[in-house]
Amino acid sequence: MTTAILIVVAYLIGSIPFGVIVGRMRGFDPRAVGSGNIGMTNVARAGGSSAAAITFVGDVLKGALPVAAARMMGFPPAILAWVALAAFLGSICSVFLRFSGGKGLSASLGVWVVLAPMPLLFALSAWGITLATTRIMSLASIVAAIVLVPVVAALSMPRPYILLAIVMSALVLIRHRENIRRLMAGEEKRFEIGKKAKAG
Repeated sequence: MTTAILIVVAYLIGSIPFGVIVGRMRGFDPRAVGSGNIGMTNVARAGGSSAAAITFVGDVLKGALPVAAARMMGFPPAILAWVALAAFLGSICSVFLRFSGGKGLSASLGVWVVLAPMPLLFALSAWGITLATTRIMSLASIVAAIVLVPVVAALSMPRPYILLAIVMSALVLIRHRENIRRLMAGEEKRFEIGKKAKAG
């Protein structure tokens, strides 16, 4: 029962739509501007760097806190992986947004910071190099998701972590399917922090 409750709570925490909350505090709805995504990148375009930073921190914490709590309670890797997946699923299929959500990158970052920081370092390095050379956030995120899986496997992480990496990376790619289409067509926009959206 404790495990089931923990997984449900992890999903509910992961479901908290920080991008929407921050947007409303700043006078805009990220779902109605730019790409319509509630994540850091679109919030940055609509509300500026400070709004993006708050959204980023909130989204990272909603991935990290449930996993950290489960680890402190002494649960084994298999349960930690389920808790991590629940928090991640909440971030992309929020119960508070009628099962829509962001693309899960920041929540994923929070999950792996607690679960296994070493593979995350490789994924972040791939993300940083890609973003620095292309300035295309979606491409950097896609590359990081792809890199994560073989690194988790190569570092001999517990089997549940490898399966978790496969599922999470696959879902990230699915959430980026429109970005992938635009990348293939050469239409994906480069990342720039724009002016704050007007209220109303």
